[in-house]
Amino acid sequence: MSQAAPESWFKRLLLPGLSFKAVVIGGGYATGREIAEFFLPAGAWGGIALATAIWSAVCVATFLVARAARARDYRAFFRVLLGRGWILFEIAYALFVMLLLAVFGAAAGEIVHTAGLPPIAGTVALMAGIAGFAAFGNTAVERLFTWVSVLLYGVYVVFLVLALSSFGDRIATAFAQSTPTGHGWFADWFGGGLTYASYNIIGAIVILPVTRHLASDRDAVIAGAIAGPLAMLPALMFFVCMVAFLPGIAGEALPSDFLLRQLGQPVFHVLFQVMIFSALLESGTGAVHAINERIASAWRYNRGAAPTAPLRAAITLALLVLCMLVADRIGLIALIANGYRALAFVLLALYILPLLTIGLWRFHNGQLAPGEAR
Repeated sequence: MSQAAPESWFKRLLLPGLSFKAVVIGGGYATGREIAEFFLPAGAWGGIALATAIWSAVCVATFLVARAARARDYRAFFRVLLGRGWILFEIAYALFVMLLLAVFGAAAGEIVHTAGLPPIAGTVALMAGIAGFAAFGNTAVERLFTWVSVLLYGVYVVFLVLALSSFGDRIATAFAQSTPTGHGWFADWFGGGLTYASYNIIGAIVILPVTRHLASDRDAVIAGAIAGPLAMLPALMFFVCMVAFLPGIAGEALPSDFLLRQLGQPVFHVLFQVMIFSALLESGTGAVHAINERIASAWRYNRGAAPTAPLRAAITLALLVLCMLVADRIGLIALIANGYRALAFVLLALYILPLLTIGLWRFHNGQLAPGEAR
């Protein structure tokens, strides 16, 4: 009996990190809004380093537990961690997706508005793109993560080069003079890094379908360890550019657009906006795909067949219409400043603490039997 061909090193080691980046980069990260909210006030590298370390550590633990229990969707994963309490995470994730997609809808609207179009045009275009990719399942979503990653890293490298050549002197001065502007150690780099890492780490749960490519615990450790740096690298480059225009840039709804105007490169400005929209697309698709995979698992269990592409698309559109209506009523800055901080504490209680205690203890003692997550 022939054995299945082994997965490529790309799918085993890099794709999980690229997928994690796809979920993390989202509305605020791609536009610079989250960086302005959580890192610029501290004026230090500590918050970024802390967030990266937390992401890598939690991704390693998540991938190990998920692989051992063969948990490929968030319902299965939290049945292992929380038992019957898994429903609490489902409620928290529903709120997370509503917040996330509302932010994405608002950001997409802001992007097209800067081009002179009505904001609703950007929101509708984003909805159509997410529905199109999410309808066709894992293969389409993974291809989206891969190709958008190529575009994204390339554009950020060019952005950094242009920024250094245009206002590198301001960047150097800002780093030489930077001092924390918060109110104590928690309000500065530690608080910003911990909060940012805590609500974004849910990305490790969102990408559980990708962990099916992991062939060993070693793969899980390597893939998880590099997921943090892969996700943070674009943010780091963006952060370097943003400090040139402190403190004013911290109040911009779209810091990226502000910086692009300073560069005065119209063609690159358009390319960067396309990249941001693509980042919103992959992040939104990843969040919705996790729900589709959770529904698909239950559908296959109860009906013996996978849901059709039209059904996946219908579920996606229903979610998007509900969630993105919120973006019409609340601004992007308010969504990120208030909603994300509250979500961070919920995820610490329902995900990170159980994972790093119950999950790792059961993994270490070989108590995560395949199929238990059913």
